[in-house]
Amino acid sequence: NAGAYYNNGDGVPRDLVQSLYWYRKAAEQGYLNAQYRLGEKYHEGVTVAKDDLEAFKWFSKAANQGHTQAQYNVGHFYEKGYGVTRDMKMALFWYRSAGAQGYAMAQFNVGHCYANGLGVAKDHVMAVSWYRRAAMQGDAMAQHNLADYYAKGEGVAKDLAQAVAWFRKAADQGDAGAQYNLGVCYQYGEGV
Repeated sequence: NAGAYYNNGDGVPRDLVQSLYWYRKAAEQGYLNAQYRLGEKYHEGVTVAKDDLEAFKWFSKAANQGHTQAQYNVGHFYEKGYGVTRDMKMALFWYRSAGAQGYAMAQFNVGHCYANGLGVAKDHVMAVSWYRRAAMQGDAMAQHNLADYYAKGEGVAKDLAQAVAWFRKAADQGDAGAQYNLGVCYQYGEGV
């Protein structure tokens, strides 16, 4: 916790160099939160030179111990090719791992992979399933995408009332595309 205290200035003067020192000491002893924070420091280039290979190393250590955000980040690194060769199958593996623990952004990304055949065969039923998980947690993009599936009847039975309900949830959070689609539904009296 010393790393966090120095990082945030909690009870001590804020000192990012001391923060890095203590995060590293804890990370080297296998403390997963410190491994995750050290990965962040390297990815963001805070107090150290930006180094995605080193960030990937530390995120991977935390991910292998079950740290949800680290699992998501490892998936993101594989998807984008940060510090590692781009590999959508590995990205999907790590997104699924984080998504299974309830991480909404990872659930959205798993849905996106299934919707677009990234690292897996295209499967709209699975896309709907994963988008629904994220949507139920309030993820506006997942709500919008789920609404699209209900509107088209892909991967789920066509249900314009459900489409409108999900468009509304996303629209209420400021999703411009959902706001537009909701307007179209009202204009044509579909699902309202």
